Amino acid sequence: MPDTLLYAMEAGLNGLMTGVMYALVALGFVLIYKSSGVFNYAQGVLALFAALTLVGIQKGQVPFAHLINAVTGGHLETFGWELPALVAIVLTMGVMVLLAIVIEKLVLKHLVNQAPIILFMATIGLAYFLEGLGDVMWGADIKKLDVGLPQGINDTIESVTDRMLGYGFFIDNLDIVAAIVAVALVAALTLFSQYSKQGRALRAVADDHQAALSVGISLRFIWILVWSIAGFVALVAGIMWGSKSGVQFSLSLIALKALPVLMLGGFTSIPGAIVGGLIIGMGEKLFEFYVGPMIGGATENWFAYVLALLFLVFRPQGLFGERIIERV
Repeated sequence: MPDTLLYAMEAGLNGLMTGVMYALVALGFVLIYKSSGVFNYAQGVLALFAALTLVGIQKGQVPFAHLINAVTGGHLETFGWELPALVAIVLTMGVMVLLAIVIEKLVLKHLVNQAPIILFMATIGLAYFLEGLGDVMWGADIKKLDVGLPQGINDTIESVTDRMLGYGFFIDNLDIVAAIVAVALVAALTLFSQYSKQGRALRAVADDHQAALSVGISLRFIWILVWSIAGFVALVAGIMWGSKSGVQFSLSLIALKALPVLMLGGFTSIPGAIVGGLIIGMGEKLFEFYVGPMIGGATENWFAYVLALLFLVFRPQGLFGERIIERV
């Protein structure tokens, strides 16, 4: 088999793994959109905030230590203990649920039946607030996240592909774990959305807030529920991305790559988030491999957005999204 084809196959497989990581962030966007009909700009920052909180709790860091030291002249750093990864994850999830309750109480309940653009602008403000809060609580330095996930190249895949093809594929163990987790999340969220009472209530709220209220659906409970689930998805995404590249404030920018993923898969489709992520991930790697050298490289920075633009022109609802027809 020609070396060029082997290299392309390896690039494509790594692209699929990267696409799964994009899809983990996109899932949170889909959940919020399905329940409120608005694009949640803050989802990427939720992943950042969850990862920062997880590292802070796990390492026993004192929240707001920098602020407290500046005011009191003290030297607080940590509580002097470190928690097991599982305990820290559970406590962080509790923080994300508490955050969902606070968001509903202080923001969402005042915006019932408002235009989608109002809700969208509220999520923009929320994103910048949470980014600043995370900075003040845990500091702006790059943090290492280690919850025991496997790291490094998968030796089994490398050896099997070397025996079969004469060339060993380098696939990261963390990417494989992320793929398994993403599939499990999609299956669970799809079942929840389609077959549970709360899932049907989510769709009713997305269609019409006032109509949902009139049939006894608690809009406040639904929003707390869906933001809690989105917080859990953000925590998973934050763990994967944080373990891969460290917890830093650029982590919130992965939301920008999740946007074309949603345009391809459809804003209302949970499986579509995965399919869109796989297409974007593999497409950008193969495009960079074949076309990048001819035009100077760095095509991964813009390929996803060009592909999303083409979808907006020819299929604006995405591959799995619902076509909305309004009659006047």
